[in-house]
Amino acid sequence: MKENNAIFVGLDVSKLKISVAAAEGERSGEVRFLGDISSEPASVAALVRKLSKPARTLHFCYEAGPTGYGLYRQIVELGHECAVVAPSLIPKRPGDRVKTNRRDAMSLARLHRAGELTPVWVPDESHEAMRDLVRARDAAQEVLKQLRQQLQSFLLRHGRIYTGRKPWTRAHARWLADQAFEHHAHHILLAEYCQAIDDATVRLDRLNKLVTDTAASWSMAPVVAAYQAMRGVAFMTAVTFVVEIGDVRRFDNPRQLMAYLGLVPSESSTGERIKRGGITKAGNIRARRALIEGAWTYRYPARVSPTIQARLVGLPKVVRDIAWKGQVRLCTRYRRLISAGKAKTVAVTAIAREMAAFLWAIGQEVAPLGKF
Repeated sequence: MKENNAIFVGLDVSKLKISVAAAEGERSGEVRFLGDISSEPASVAALVRKLSKPARTLHFCYEAGPTGYGLYRQIVELGHECAVVAPSLIPKRPGDRVKTNRRDAMSLARLHRAGELTPVWVPDESHEAMRDLVRARDAAQEVLKQLRQQLQSFLLRHGRIYTGRKPWTRAHARWLADQAFEHHAHHILLAEYCQAIDDATVRLDRLNKLVTDTAASWSMAPVVAAYQAMRGVAFMTAVTFVVEIGDVRRFDNPRQLMAYLGLVPSESSTGERIKRGGITKAGNIRARRALIEGAWTYRYPARVSPTIQARLVGLPKVVRDIAWKGQVRLCTRYRRLISAGKAKTVAVTAIAREMAAFLWAIGQEVAPLGKF
């Protein structure tokens, strides 16, 4: 390798080791496999020291994955560039059927030198902590949902159908307590199901409170409050959107945000043939799901409910104007799409796509704390 040149280093990261390859800066420069090192921070620091030389620029990259961003932060703190790249956007040869750590590391180094890799956004440590908390809350909600489904399936198998207006209320709890079975094992099983649901409910409530308390002192708190001016964007939806997307000002225009969320139509066109399909469903699934759930509220006429009115208190006028403009437009658009014969799911997806644009506009007007 040349001593005074840019070096592009590809890292294939796993739990216990990292495979390292380096490519010289020239387009036709040599690509070498440098071997495997331990994933311990000390081993990474030793590798960086070994590769660092006067007048040499190091550009590291590795795939985003379960190992997180600790490696990225360590390399950046050592004064070198590092890119965490999106695995789904790495170019691959259709006929390549051999995959090894060595080949992956060399491929990353070569593609990084060619500028063919797409980096992902890396949150800071406080943002990542908030995101982990919100995701833990979502997981707890999913666990509670599954436990309730298991109990309902058990009752249905035995012909016990609740005829009240709404399940999981006090009346439903009294109905459950009145259920009697001939075999004692069924009594025990019912009690176990109910206890598991109670425990999961307590855990979910605890995580909800923790998210609320932590978000109050978060740097993105003003953005979360501003997003709630939009109809269909309550507190948890706003927090989920912010932790998954971050600062929307990193997107140059709302179309980029729509594409990132996977809410734009897919396309397979060639020659004179133009074929467009459903949405791409690329990007962040949690943020996309939160928007689609919120988009169902636009089935009803535009109005500022007392709940939304309370969320508007203290917000800048420009934010309130954007939210009202968005509500009027989206409610009208939903009715037009339904009148044109579109399925409700298709119409709601279109509304969610435009919701992203209005959230982008609000995000341009409200800055996070300490960021200008």
